[in-house]
Amino acid sequence: MGRLIAVVLFIAVLVPGVLLARAWALAADRRAVAAAAVGFTTPTPEGLAVLGRQAQHGRRVRRLGLVLGVAGIGGSIALFGEASVFLWLPALVLGLLLGVVLAEATRPRPRWRTSSPSRRPRQSELISLVLLWSMRAVVAAELTTAVLTWQRGDLPDSVGWVAVAVPLVAWVLAEVALLRTLVRPLPAEGADVPVDEALRTWTAHLVTAAVSVLALLPLGVLLLTAGIDLGDRVTQGIDLLPVALVAGGFAGLAAGLALAVFLVTWLKPVRVDDRALTT
Repeated sequence: MGRLIAVVLFIAVLVPGVLLARAWALAADRRAVAAAAVGFTTPTPEGLAVLGRQAQHGRRVRRLGLVLGVAGIGGSIALFGEASVFLWLPALVLGLLLGVVLAEATRPRPRWRTSSPSRRPRQSELISLVLLWSMRAVVAAELTTAVLTWQRGDLPDSVGWVAVAVPLVAWVLAEVALLRTLVRPLPAEGADVPVDEALRTWTAHLVTAAVSVLALLPLGVLLLTAGIDLGDRVTQGIDLLPVALVAGGFAGLAAGLALAVFLVTWLKPVRVDDRALTT
C-alpha cells in the first residue's frame, strides 16, 4: 500500500510540470499569430528601421551573455579547480540566459511617432498571466529552497550566493522589461501597430521563459538532492517527503529543459515577411 501511495504522489507532483509545458506550447501559438500579423502589413520606413535596430541590439547583448558565461567558467575553475569540469555547461547556460534577459530589459525605445492620446496595451494582450505568475512563483520557490538549503549548511557559500543572486537579478531585469512593454505608448501609424505588438510579445515571452528556466533548473537540482539525502534516513512507517522532493526535482528539471527548447527557437528576431500579401 505504501508503494502505491508513493507512486500516486510521484505522478501527482509531476502534473504541474506537464501543465506548464502545455501552457508554453500554447504561448508559441500566440507568438505565431503576432508574427503572422506583421506579414499582413507593410511597415513604414521607421518601422523597418526599428526592427533592424532591435535585432542588432539583441544579438550584441546576447554575445555579452556568452562572454559572461565564459567568465563564469573561469570563475568556477578558480574556485573549484578540477571539480569545476561539471560546472562548465551550467555556467555557460547561465550567462546566455542572463544575456537574453538583459537584451530585452535594455532594448532601445522605438523611434516612431506615438499615438495621441497615448494608448497602451494590457499585460494579458502580450502574454498569458498564468505563465507570468508561474514564473514569479517558481522564482520565489527557488529562492526559498536555496536559502533554506544554504542555512542548513548543505550548500557552500560560493554556490549559495549564485543560487540566490542570479535568479533574483534575472527576475528584477525581467520585471523591468515587462514594465517597459506596458508603459510605452502605441505607435501612431496603423501599419506599425502589428510590428510594435510583435516586439512587445517577443520581449514578454523571452524574459518570462528565460527567468523560468533560470529558476526551474536549480530548483529541480536542489529538490532532487534534498530528496535523495532524506531517502537515506532510517524512519518508521512511510515517509513520503523524499518521494515528493524527488518528484518535484524531476518535474522542475523536465519543465526547465522543455522550456529551454522553446526559448532557443524563439531567439530569432521579428521579421517582415511579405509572403502573406502575395498568397
